[in-house]
Amino acid sequence: MAVRDEPHLQPPGLRAWLTSESPRSRLQAKLVQFYLGWLDFARNPLALLGLLIVAALIIVSFLAPLLATHDPFAQTLTDRLLPPGSAGYLLGTDELGRDIYSRLVYGAGITLYIVALVTVTAPIAGLIIGTLSGYVGGWLDIVLMRITDVFLAFPKLILALAFVAALGPGIENAVLAIAITSWPPYARIARAETLTIRGSDYISAIRLQGASRGRIIIGHIMPLCLSSVIVRVTLDMAGIILTAAGLGFLGLGAQPPTPEWGAMISAGRKFLLDQWWVATMPGLAIFIVSLGFNLLGDGLRDVLDPRSAK
Repeated sequence: MAVRDEPHLQPPGLRAWLTSESPRSRLQAKLVQFYLGWLDFARNPLALLGLLIVAALIIVSFLAPLLATHDPFAQTLTDRLLPPGSAGYLLGTDELGRDIYSRLVYGAGITLYIVALVTVTAPIAGLIIGTLSGYVGGWLDIVLMRITDVFLAFPKLILALAFVAALGPGIENAVLAIAITSWPPYARIARAETLTIRGSDYISAIRLQGASRGRIIIGHIMPLCLSSVIVRVTLDMAGIILTAAGLGFLGLGAQPPTPEWGAMISAGRKFLLDQWWVATMPGLAIFIVSLGFNLLGDGLRDVLDPRSAK
């Protein structure tokens, strides 16, 4: 005689497994935390809009050859300064007859390239300096924080201009200059978090077990500082994009004929009164992407910051 399964013995659904209050493994606990954070994030429509804009930037960057309708470098002088929608040019053409839409599509990859490189350099450097300064303290803390204060005393764009002027124009040097000027805020945040954490019973217990300073900092303090750093990184992306566009506008970033948005605005500013689309279209692209990163950062802050109001 077949024994019918009792209801409480049925395997739980995926949603119930992801919302369990008593996870049975470390993996399940991490997935539950991620899923609950996603539910909080999804309740914010503006944050979802920001995520959609950033996802669109990534997709456009990787699919640029398929999405572009023209060669972004091809010059057709007979079609120069055509308005949007003319002769198959969706957003018009520039002073050399190049398709603005195709140049914007390829320029998205350059913007993502700059953001990605700065993201994997400046926050990591700031996290290392901040946690080391906050945990070790003493003269090391004084020296590192005074260096940080020196960098914070100058406006980011002015300091980036100085570094690019010393290194020479070019997109790689522009990325390096932006990274050098972007790490101090992350160091400040990481140091503040470390000062709060280092005296906790959790860290004291690890220290009593014989863990070294390096193991404590890397294995236990840095992970606890990551959420604050991630939120700050996302919010700073708009500033990084604007700084890169400013360097390109001044001719110190990506060099012609590279379709970088700041350089496109610089080339189109002399036609702003009569052929407004030449400079306006890349300006709108910078505005939309910057807005997307800001909205995404606000949503992540609400989810990751335990002090934020729910």
